Amino acid sequence: MPAYVIADVEVTDPVGFEEYRKAVSPLIAAHGGTYAARGGAVEALEGDWKPTRLTIIKFDSVAQARGWYDSPDYRPLKDLRKKTTKSKLLIVEGL
Repeated sequence: MPAYVIADVEVTDPVGFEEYRKAVSPLIAAHGGTYAARGGAVEALEGDWKPTRLTIIKFDSVAQARGWYDSPDYRPLKDLRKKTTKSKLLIVEGL
């Protein structure tokens, strides 16, 4: 069953975030993930949610998504993301 990592990211340090952005894509691919959406235009239809940069990454399973998120090779990038953004991340089980 697929799983999706959904990230709502507000970039606070564009230079540092660019380093993260360049390095994370190959790592996501190495863990079997693919981008479904990445920083494109967002239009709120209901409610007051106003993400500034929304990313959706598809994995084959929740276990695979957790494997990427918890991996030792992602840890330094996760730390960099936390220093350069205000982020909210979810894993959602798909159908």
